[in-house]
Amino acid sequence: MVEQDEHFCNGAKEFIGQESSRVGDIHCVGLQDFTPAESFYDLIWCQWVLGHLEDEDLVDFFKRCKKGLTEDGILCVKENTTESGDSKSFDDSDSSYTRTKEEYEKCMRAAGLKIISTEKQKGFPKDIYPVYMFALQ
Repeated sequence: MVEQDEHFCNGAKEFIGQESSRVGDIHCVGLQDFTPAESFYDLIWCQWVLGHLEDEDLVDFFKRCKKGLTEDGILCVKENTTESGDSKSFDDSDSSYTRTKEEYEKCMRAAGLKIISTEKQKGFPKDIYPVYMFALQ
């Protein structure tokens, strides 16, 4: 688990409860500074956090994650997106970017990742950002 807020890191296992034994290491660091162990992870899951990285930091993070995957490992990304044709938007209230699906794909390819599957989240309200999931190697 990667979390930059020490308070959340310290309380994570208690918050998770009886399933906390399934959490290996807790890394108290921002994603822009996190480097996973090389060839270690079968799965790296990123959900609703990548909008806090600038494009360059996102590409670098993806590169590090790629090195952290085992031979058949998968990097999964689930993020809000803006509609195609819109430019990346910045939200001052939480200091995050919302990218288009195409902008995410561009960063993924720039990191040398192969997109093996993409799916739009179904069943979400129409008035919120579209959510896309990507499986990458």
